[in-house]
Amino acid sequence: MPAARGGRPPTIRSVAEHAGVSKSLVSLVLRGSPRVSEARRRAVLDAVRELGYRPNATARHLTERRSHTVGVLLNDLRNPWFVECLEGLNSVFHAHDLRMFLGDGRLDRRTDEALTQGFLELPVDGMVLVGTMPESAVIAEAAATLPTVVASSRDFDLPGVPVFANDDRHGAALAVRHLADLGHRHIAHLAGSFGAVARLRRESYEQTMRAHGLGEHIRVERCDLTEEGGYRAAVRLLTGPRRPTALFAVNDMACVGALSAAEELGIAVPGELSLVGYDNTYLARIRHLSLTTVDNASHEVGRNAAKALLDRIAGRADGAGEHLLPPELRIRSSTAPPTRLTTS
Repeated sequence: MPAARGGRPPTIRSVAEHAGVSKSLVSLVLRGSPRVSEARRRAVLDAVRELGYRPNATARHLTERRSHTVGVLLNDLRNPWFVECLEGLNSVFHAHDLRMFLGDGRLDRRTDEALTQGFLELPVDGMVLVGTMPESAVIAEAAATLPTVVASSRDFDLPGVPVFANDDRHGAALAVRHLADLGHRHIAHLAGSFGAVARLRRESYEQTMRAHGLGEHIRVERCDLTEEGGYRAAVRLLTGPRRPTALFAVNDMACVGALSAAEELGIAVPGELSLVGYDNTYLARIRHLSLTTVDNASHEVGRNAAKALLDRIAGRADGAGEHLLPPELRIRSSTAPPTRLTTS
């Protein structure tokens, strides 16, 4: 960075002197105020560029009483589902000159609490809670202190905090209905082992199976939300009695694991086994995998959550409650009518 007089970094004062204007006018230009003539704005911006001035974020925070940052707490960045939700959040925050600080708790309550406490100490202007994680006293305290929204989670019950998510019950019903309409009767479910989202998808699977007269064929195999978890659960189902002709997985990661299990066991997909995932991540869209899956509108969920947080930061908070976006089924190459007849 170029130095001002005496070898010191350039300041607002040195920018003002270089441009021949007042410090207050430099501040107005840096804040994007429309109350500055184009000639003076150009003079200030030229001085900023020539001196290499960089605004002091701490001083800006003290002046405006805002940090222009948002804390985003999520449970595991390794899950590709988070990418599109974060992109949706950032598309709005970036347009409003807000930066995201990401905290990855990986379902460790102590880590979640430490990250949340860090958001309070920075401090950030607002907080977004993304995905499945345990609610805690620290998170509840932060949500009562900071403008807060929840994105793509159904686990939180925080007073006055809105929740933006996809309709998990409807999405699971779309998946099971698609398989039943293809003629599958032996449809099993790789169910998540924790969290409200996994519970809602499992309950909807069971309800939809009963609605299609398939209640006697309900089979639930629990797994975690990883590829390895889906692989292990699928092996148990595919090597046991009454092998299913179709699997509906709690998410795309588990579905990819099920696909690996089928390939290792020599079971053709979709000829002998149809697979449906959930989330429509980039994994499902890879041509080699081409998974039928439920699109949970994660990008739009992120955008809506970000817009709501901006309103709350500005003091325009609306009511709490759940705001559910409708999911859509994306049919690809992993589903087809059953070719293996079963008598059980």
